Amino acid sequence: MSPFEIIMLLCFGAAWPVSIQKSWRSKSTGGKSIGFLFVILTGYVAGIIHKLFYNYDPVIFLYALNFCLVAVDAMLYFRNRRIEKASSQLVQE
Repeated sequence: MSPFEIIMLLCFGAAWPVSIQKSWRSKSTGGKSIGFLFVILTGYVAGIIHKLFYNYDPVIFLYALNFCLVAVDAMLYFRNRRIEKASSQLVQE
């Protein structure tokens, strides 16, 4: 178990609750990239797979936690996109 890997995952993980909060409050997709979120999710999946097959240790839980946080942010992106579409349709009517 590498302390540097733990620090990296904790630092990355600390940013996601702030991003989730901003997404929730703003109800906007502004400044978000769903492609970027999917790249990050893919990276966490790769980390989890590596831990499962090559180097299982408790750090896998940090990968899983970070994956869940990014997944929530991605779901909020789609929610916010629906809100934006509904708002634009109301304005057009």
